[in-house]
Amino acid sequence: MGKKTIYIVLTDTGTLLSKAIGMYTRKDLNHASIAFDEQLTEMYSFGRKQRHNPFVGGFVKENVVEGIFEQADCAIYSCEVTTEEYIRMQIKIRQIELTKELYRYNFIGLFAVAINKDLQRKHAFFCSQFVATVVNDSGIKMFAIKPNLVQPHHFAQLKCLKPVYEGELQSYIRNVRGIEGRVPTPHRVGMWRHLAVRILS
Repeated sequence: MGKKTIYIVLTDTGTLLSKAIGMYTRKDLNHASIAFDEQLTEMYSFGRKQRHNPFVGGFVKENVVEGIFEQADCAIYSCEVTTEEYIRMQIKIRQIELTKELYRYNFIGLFAVAINKDLQRKHAFFCSQFVATVVNDSGIKMFAIKPNLVQPHHFAQLKCLKPVYEGELQSYIRNVRGIEGRVPTPHRVGMWRHLAVRILS
């Protein structure tokens, strides 16, 4: 079936939550996302759903050219996966997206991981837990620990991830998208759905 590439994106958004997480991780990049293209037009995570309200959180498709990402620093990593694994990740995300009203940001789990406590909650994720879960459920076991114990900086320690870029996020976006970071015209829309039918039928 060939190979595909996913991207793990770590960012410093400068939000109060990000700064609070940084107090115990002692790292700068405290938000994790997963993307399915190098231009980051298909990037997902768990975070704030309303730009000016940090306490309303859940599943989000992230827009990297506005809001909390406008001044963000980042580290971007790539990972080669099989087409089947790639599609399974997208299917997992679509399943969550279709029932996103059931999901909440896992604030309690975030505090639990700070004290290394294994706390499982249904329909609740924090950012790095979400990314680790999506990857795990595709059949790739990146971590020896459970997803609810994975912190953003843990991704930077993985040998299976290849460093792509580190620096200002908007500089990266301008470079890969072109003028003003515009979103490119969709290409081969629905391709993953066609492949999913072939693999899962």
